[in-house]
This record gives sequence, C-alpha cells and structure tokens, in this order.
Amino acid sequence: MTPQARTETWLEPHGSPDSTVKQLIVLILFVGIPQAVGFLGSMLTAEETDGWYAAADKAAWTPPDAVFGPVWTVLYLLMGVGAWLVWRRRHSVNATPALALFVGQLVLNSIWSPLFFGGYPVFGTAALWAAMVLIVVLIAAIALTIWRFWPISRIGAYLLLPYLAWTLYASTLNFYIALMN
Repeated sequence: MTPQARTETWLEPHGSPDSTVKQLIVLILFVGIPQAVGFLGSMLTAEETDGWYAAADKAAWTPPDAVFGPVWTVLYLLMGVGAWLVWRRRHSVNATPALALFVGQLVLNSIWSPLFFGGYPVFGTAALWAAMVLIVVLIAAIALTIWRFWPISRIGAYLLLPYLAWTLYASTLNFYIALMN
C-alpha cells in the first residue's frame, strides 16, 4: 500500500525502529522548539506591544491582546505534533524536504515579530510593510509545508491548517496597521 493510500492514526508507529523514549524526546523537541521561538519573540517584543502598538490604529477585528498568547501556544503545539508525525515516517519516505520546509517557515515566523514590533520604532511604517511582505512569504511557506506534509502524514498536514488560517488572519491585521499608521 502506498503512503498516500494508507489510513493513518497519530499513534501508529509506522514501522519505526525508534524506541518509545526516543519518540517522546523528539516529540518534546518538536513541540518545545516552536514554543521557544514564540516565547523568545514575545520577550523580544513585549516592550513594543506596550509602546507604539498599544497606541496604534488597529483594525476593528483585532482581538484583545490576551488572545494572542494562548492562540500561539496552541498553534505551536499543533505545529510541533504535525512535524513529529512527519519525522516518524522518515524510515519509509523521504521526509527531509518536508521537515526542511517546516524549519524554514519557523525561521520566517521567528523574524516576523521582531520586524513588525521592534522595527517600527526604528524604521517607521517601512518596517510594517516589510513585515507585510514577510508574512505573505510565510503564508506561502506554510502552504508549501502543508503540501509536502500531505503525502507523508495527512494528520500532520491537517494540524498545520489552523496555523495557516491564523497567519492569514494576522496578515489582515498587519496590512491594516501598515496602511493606517
């Protein structure tokens, strides 16, 4: 049966020779690294969210600031589990390109917050427009990652869909702020 035709469950070992301990350690890493990226980004930009961003003209559909942390925590968790599911299939399919895309989009994600929040006080509106370009590239990278995850782990690909949806939504917020500030 081809990998595309298989019915998959997230607990299925996929014939992996890896021990349960190794799989749990890698799962913790796949979940922990995106969480660390998000935490670092929030620490680097916390001062700016209380500064210019708090006073910025924001879209009417901007959620309260308290929503962002919990949403990103869940999204990073889903991303990590999705990548872990792809990693688990590496013995039966070449998962390296898909995981490389995952890392690439995570790097793009890590650049956005410092550029958007930290760049504005230094570069003004140009930083907001640069962040807009970056988020569009990030959206393309997430979509490409989902596309590469799909034949390896459909569940892994599905787990990235909320991240894609939220990033699309965030791009509308970025666009509005760049346009109005």
